[in-house]
Amino acid sequence: MIALVLALLIKTFLVQAFSIPSASMQNTLQMGDRVLVDKLTPWFGAEPERGEVVVFHDPDNWLAGEPVAQPNALQTVLGWIGLMPSADERDLIKRVIGVGGDTVECKGSTPLKVNGHPLDEPYVYPGNTPCSVDDQGGQFKVKVPEGYIWVMGDHRQDSRDSRYNQTDAHHGMVPVKDVVGRAIVVAWPINRWDTLPVPDTFDQAGNDRQSSASAALTAAPQGLALLGVAPVVVWRRRRRRRPEGR
Repeated sequence: MIALVLALLIKTFLVQAFSIPSASMQNTLQMGDRVLVDKLTPWFGAEPERGEVVVFHDPDNWLAGEPVAQPNALQTVLGWIGLMPSADERDLIKRVIGVGGDTVECKGSTPLKVNGHPLDEPYVYPGNTPCSVDDQGGQFKVKVPEGYIWVMGDHRQDSRDSRYNQTDAHHGMVPVKDVVGRAIVVAWPINRWDTLPVPDTFDQAGNDRQSSASAALTAAPQGLALLGVAPVVVWRRRRRRRPEGR
C-alpha cells in the first residue's frame, strides 16, 4: 500500500512514465522504450528550452486516425498509478527546436537554422537530411510566438511534427501549457537505460533565455525527480522476483 501511495504521488508531482509508440524520435528513442518525464520543474516556472525532449498533449488533433490502445484491467490500474503510461492520454514526444521569439527555417536540404544560425544536429537519424526537401511542410520559415514551442522529431523523414501541422489552429506550434514535462531518462528496457541531456547543438542558436540562476533552479527539481523514482523501481524489481501464483 505504501508503495502504491508513493507511486501515485510521484506520478502526480514528480515523474510519469511514457511509452514510445513510433519511430519518430529514432535513434534517440526506439519504439517500446519507456521514458521518465519530469513533471516537477514546470511548477518552478521553468519553460521548455531548445534541445529538450518533451512530452506534450495533442495540441490540435495531430493524432487523428491513430489507433487507440485498449488496455486490460491490470494495465489500467498501473497506468492510473503511473507505473505504466495511460492509454487515455493522447500525448506526443518530440524535440524542442524553437521557443518563443525564435525564427526557425528549413530551406532546401541545408542545415536547419534557428535565428539565422545553421545547426549541427548529431542526433538526427542517420541518412536523414535535417530539412526535408518536400514542400508539404518540409520547407518553411516560421516565427515562434511567446507561449509556444516548435517541435520536430529526430527521425526527420518519419515524423509528423510541427512542420506538417501548420494548418491547425496553432499553425504547428505547441502551446507551452500543453507540455507535460521534459523526458529525462530512458528507464526501460534495462539495456537502453540512459539520460536524455540537452545537446550542445543549441548553444549555436543564440538568444538563450535561461540564465545561470534559472538553470540551477531547473537542475534541482530534476534531481529530486530521479530520487523519487528509486522507491518505485526497487518495488517493481522486488515484485518481479516473487514467484508467480500463490
